[in-house]
Amino acid sequence: MRIRLDKLVAHAGFGTRKEVNALIRAGRVRVEGDVVTVPKTQVDADAAITVDAQVVSYRRYAYYMLHKPAGVISATRDRRETVLDLIDARDQRGRELFPVGRLDRDTTGLVLLTDDGALAHALLSPGRHVPKTYRATLDRPLDSFGKEQFQNGILLLPEHVVTQPAEVVEEEANVYRVTLHEGKYHQVKRMFAHCGCHVEALYRLSMGPLALDPSLLPGDYRPLTEAEIAALRDAVKTHNEMQN
Repeated sequence: MRIRLDKLVAHAGFGTRKEVNALIRAGRVRVEGDVVTVPKTQVDADAAITVDAQVVSYRRYAYYMLHKPAGVISATRDRRETVLDLIDARDQRGRELFPVGRLDRDTTGLVLLTDDGALAHALLSPGRHVPKTYRATLDRPLDSFGKEQFQNGILLLPEHVVTQPAEVVEEEANVYRVTLHEGKYHQVKRMFAHCGCHVEALYRLSMGPLALDPSLLPGDYRPLTEAEIAALRDAVKTHNEMQN
């Protein structure tokens, strides 16, 4: 794989594209030991590249697991605090990160941030049926009829669409684990409301095989491990094969 030198160095965290261009033109970047001063030079992604003798480690995409706190918007830009405001500037240099799917402002838990558009699209595609699991705290118990409605599908208005079957398991008094295979607007809250329950707190536990790291405090994040990235890709591939 070949890539522009300025893009590669920027993705490695050495600055914005403008800052990296300045580094290259100043003769501070070497490729296989040779100084390269033209930012748009095409290089091999696995070439030996240094900036002021510091080795450049190229990552085509970035993947971060965030423990979203309440009050933060799942967006890339807003007048209010967004999930990107919780990511250090150095981890965003040269990248256009975005959240994979949205959580309501008051919903907490797992948010995946990446610049891998293909994987994000696959994870969110209704046809892939990648499960998302939540913990919902209600104002009252969900009765047996409500549980049946979750399993059979609930008519959402005004869209006039019926939800796909969802799993709901009682964990403790008024606390339920819910697994969806789609992601409609405010879906968990609307499904419980249809059953006469109000969601007092909602927490996303997982997306496909990716579960929120229990060591992450609200507002904290970390890069995904190679194993976690591979598991996400395998999950998308598996769900795709099941549909074909």
